[in-house]
Amino acid sequence: MVVALRGVLAAALAGSVFVQVVMVPLMAIDLKEADPDVAHLQIPFAVIMILVILTAQVTAVCVWRLVTMVREGTVFSHDAFRYVDIMIGGGGGRGPRVRARNRPRAGRRRPPGHGPARRRGAVVAAGIGLIELVLRTLLAQAISREAEAHELRAELDEVI
Repeated sequence: MVVALRGVLAAALAGSVFVQVVMVPLMAIDLKEADPDVAHLQIPFAVIMILVILTAQVTAVCVWRLVTMVREGTVFSHDAFRYVDIMIGGGGGRGPRVRARNRPRAGRRRPPGHGPARRRGAVVAAGIGLIELVLRTLLAQAISREAEAHELRAELDEVI
């Protein structure tokens, strides 16, 4: 399972680098050519997209590191919090990004269902953040139980 997850993460990272290097610049050029009224947004669009993708890449690297810790049997340690906290922090602005990215341009009609889709996207993003917080709490509880078990084993060894 660890090998399969690493394969998926490696493919996702490679694909995201391709999107950053090739697709985002092409989309920025298309933005300029498609509508001269928004040509001035070409650079901000590219920068924002690259930063959003970078956030996903950092999250993937943190997951990779956590998977390594699982394989090594060290995931139930305080070191794991560093990676979990980075993932939560990187996703903190997920909801506002979803809403801002899907915002219609001034003077343009919204496609049918656009508003509800934006709201659903923001709710899903917030839900992912809540799931991450719950998983962080579970990690804290598991570390606490691991420490208790270690203490009980030490006491049992003394008795024996």
